[in-house]
Amino acid sequence: MNISSQHKGTIEDTEDTSPILVVPYMWIGDFVRGHTVVRVLRERWPSRPVDLLTTSLCAPLVDYMPGVRSAIVWDLPRSRLAVAKQWGLAALLRSRGYRTALILPRTWKSAIAPALAGIPERIGFVGEARFGLVNKLRWGEKALPRFIDKNAALALPDRAPLPPEWPVPQLQVAPDEVERWRQANGLGSGTAVALAPGSVGASKRWTYYGEAARLFAERGLDVWVVGGPGEKAMAQEIVAAGGSRVRDLTGTNLRNGILAMAAASVAISNDSGLMHIAAGLGTPTMGIFGPTSPYLWAPLNGLAATVQTTTQLSCQPCQRTVCTMNDHRCMRDISATEVVAIAQRVLREAAAHASD
Repeated sequence: MNISSQHKGTIEDTEDTSPILVVPYMWIGDFVRGHTVVRVLRERWPSRPVDLLTTSLCAPLVDYMPGVRSAIVWDLPRSRLAVAKQWGLAALLRSRGYRTALILPRTWKSAIAPALAGIPERIGFVGEARFGLVNKLRWGEKALPRFIDKNAALALPDRAPLPPEWPVPQLQVAPDEVERWRQANGLGSGTAVALAPGSVGASKRWTYYGEAARLFAERGLDVWVVGGPGEKAMAQEIVAAGGSRVRDLTGTNLRNGILAMAAASVAISNDSGLMHIAAGLGTPTMGIFGPTSPYLWAPLNGLAATVQTTTQLSCQPCQRTVCTMNDHRCMRDISATEVVAIAQRVLREAAAHASD
């Protein structure tokens, strides 16, 4: 898809070289999907550099996103306005000379610093009645079917038709960086399965990662448990169930998770940020979905396998963070043997594709 030619003759100025600021959502998976917005902007305005505002948590992702000039790393507290920090961020933004800012979140707080910085064109949906803070307001957000449609539409001219397909997020890691990471962690060069057992909300967590780890290890595969510090306890349980071939790679640095997903032969994940990272890297990725809809929340990159129970439940999709109906059957009725069998098929297909 060529966005720039689709909208040739609109407001694009091919001689404009002023930078663009993108304020994305700061959840990891949403941040990865924000790279689609970057790609649309780069097609629309090839001469304008694009920067991303980011938290320190998500900042490592920017190093692997082609088309992004730089990251503006600035941590704002979630629970309060933090006026001094907003003014500090505004001063930094003003010094960088942005003429356009795309403010993807609908929140009032996300639009404060771009407004204080005096960025001339501040584009975003109406959201929390952000009149004045956002001066190029967009309407009709609720009519857009998916999260990615809501975000990427802001990179197009107002009221432009959506393309049939969006450019997919891309994360690119150099092979030598992956090799150095494996050596530094003593992980050898064998086939490895990456498991991402965490998620925002317990209802999205598949039940049988420990049993799956054991089955993979019995088949001679290395298993890596990947996640943040909140997944440490789960990782230790999985290691205990799986045995000596299973490694706990959870930690505080997201870069470690990115490199683990890049090095793995197949990634198995709940509906979570690591699923989007793995898919964006091009690693064959299996997404396990229960309460959430793959149509709405699966990566644009596509999945090697979308795993869902065949059990038909009236409560699906529910979007609840904690299951309150049917005793979490949407996840409990997906067996470890089923997931392992699908993973082995994915591995065979990937090996056949690599040999072509």
